[in-house]
Amino acid sequence: MKLVVDNQACIDGIANIFNELGSGGVVIDDPQLIASYAHRGEWDDHEFSEELLAKTEVVIKGYLPKDEFLLGKLEELKQELNQVQKRMDMGEIALSIVDVKEEDWANSWKVYFKPEKIGKKTVVKPTWEDYTAKDDELVIEIDPGMAFGTGNHATTALCINLLEDYVQKGMKILDVGTGSGILAIQAALLGADNVEAMDYDTVAVQAAKENIALNQLISKVSIVRSDLLQEAREAGDIIVANIVADIIIRLTPETIRYLKGPKLFISSGIIDTRKDDVLKTLAQFNFKIMEIRESAGWVAIVASYGG
Repeated sequence: MKLVVDNQACIDGIANIFNELGSGGVVIDDPQLIASYAHRGEWDDHEFSEELLAKTEVVIKGYLPKDEFLLGKLEELKQELNQVQKRMDMGEIALSIVDVKEEDWANSWKVYFKPEKIGKKTVVKPTWEDYTAKDDELVIEIDPGMAFGTGNHATTALCINLLEDYVQKGMKILDVGTGSGILAIQAALLGADNVEAMDYDTVAVQAAKENIALNQLISKVSIVRSDLLQEAREAGDIIVANIVADIIIRLTPETIRYLKGPKLFISSGIIDTRKDDVLKTLAQFNFKIMEIRESAGWVAIVASYGG
């Protein structure tokens, strides 16, 4: 799918909509970003035409698998785009849809995905790259395929850092909207005894299953297709949900059933303009805010429920 927009402020929000619908990655063609580098002298502006540098329209491309859920996802996409248009008082978002070969999309971006240390000790390493762990580093082997979750996005990085601070040995963790399984795998490597990973997208479930096996964590981490917490088997010490604000708001009352005692709900994928909406909902259901972290316009919230 390809979207054409004329408002840079909506780019991250639309990219996250694609990710939450199960897109394996998002490509953003922003001529003004090229122009800004050229004007600062970081790139040679003679390499680009004046016509290109003057363009203001941004093209955002994403992939959705052609399966039995596609029509529902397209309808959800259109509804989300309508909300973006209304919130940002912008013109029509042009949407076009074309068929592409999955292997072309799945492999073309791999050249840009390199091993990266994201938390204090968590390293995310693609399966096709070599890396030797140093000191007490935890190395997560990942082949995200068409699922969201390489650790490069600010929302995932926020969660990785928070899990390093809050996961303790012996804990039970519920990972809602697991994507590639990266956070579930990290929780197990940090010492959690049992991790339940859940995602509604069938492509994500398959990718997570494969990544859990790659990291030899089948005995500790389970993966199931689930609409949020619907298929969760039991309560956990921490629920982590790296999704979007509207879904976190819908998820919040459900978490109460799955957090017994003073347990934690870590939510991320929240655009900074929706932070107050999420905080209001958490307060409504008697959560105590432990901390809030922000990065690149995104917000992660740690809340405690004493129930």
